[in-house]
Amino acid sequence: MVASMLNVDAASSPVVHYIGSRGPLRRDRKRPCSCVRPAAAARVRPGAAPLTVAMATFFGEVLSVYSRAVEEDEYDDLEDENEEDAQIRREIEEKREVRVRWCPDVSKSVESSEQLQCSDLIIAVGHNAAGFISAYVLRPEDWTQVGWVSLWNERSRGSNRPDTAPQPGEPGCVIYRQNSCPSVLICQCTSYIAEDQLFQWAEKVLGSMQRRSLSVTVLSDAPLTEYKSPDYLSGGDAPFLRALKTSSSTSTLPCPLLEQPNIITGLPAAVLSHCQVQRIPAVLFQCFTDVIHPDSVTMETYKPILSCLGTSVKLETCPSVEMLQKLTRIHDAQSNLYT
Repeated sequence: MVASMLNVDAASSPVVHYIGSRGPLRRDRKRPCSCVRPAAAARVRPGAAPLTVAMATFFGEVLSVYSRAVEEDEYDDLEDENEEDAQIRREIEEKREVRVRWCPDVSKSVESSEQLQCSDLIIAVGHNAAGFISAYVLRPEDWTQVGWVSLWNERSRGSNRPDTAPQPGEPGCVIYRQNSCPSVLICQCTSYIAEDQLFQWAEKVLGSMQRRSLSVTVLSDAPLTEYKSPDYLSGGDAPFLRALKTSSSTSTLPCPLLEQPNIITGLPAAVLSHCQVQRIPAVLFQCFTDVIHPDSVTMETYKPILSCLGTSVKLETCPSVEMLQKLTRIHDAQSNLYT
């Protein structure tokens, strides 16, 4: 409760304490004061933010206020949780669990050695990054689908078929292996991954592969509005690449490093953080573009990246026009009112 611009009589009013004060507030009859009810100053965490107090409409009004600075019994809800609530919580956690599914022949080798041998892992996150991989890298005669990442959340599609690989054109996370060099893998991720599933995704996918001699390359899309620069950027400057790598990576980068104070979020950040902690060489290439739909110009921006992989991945210099039209075609007419 706040008394604003009022001359309070110290003899007729109770002694009150300010949050964080060591003793009672000595009042002056000639000076206005602001006071806090004693109940609100009961228990305060050290270093906590001050209590937010609402303004009273008249002197003497009792206001019910809440603050994170006041210590409450935080674990009462967990202790009072009944068996039914606990069962529902376990079912939700199990439903949102991320699982890596392998084809039968690969699953046998994974079970025998517990981890899959992999020298180069390319992760494409976003429609333009995945479209570049489909148009310029993934040729049916050179690559074979060997697995996928199964997950469920409120925005994912195909969630009713967790044991079935996503169909062509359907959002999902599909893993391919090179026929000539089985240690080279590509993961295309076009589905939405919730925040509580990012750590699971990185831990389960990268944890299923041997860390020895493993190198990770991440391709990611980002809107131009997220890029921060002291210089003015015109429409002709986009799309462009920026890179970010772990401390153990020695790769020569074909583009500048990401400048401060730019940040990386989502799945690319989760993968790069996991690689940094596990000391896995990893490089993230972020493509900033001014379009929200897949387009061939943005896809071509990723071409210099494959020079970091040497001869392990072959680039299709001239993809077919039908393939590009298929990838850039907008299937769903959406309103841009809230985009």
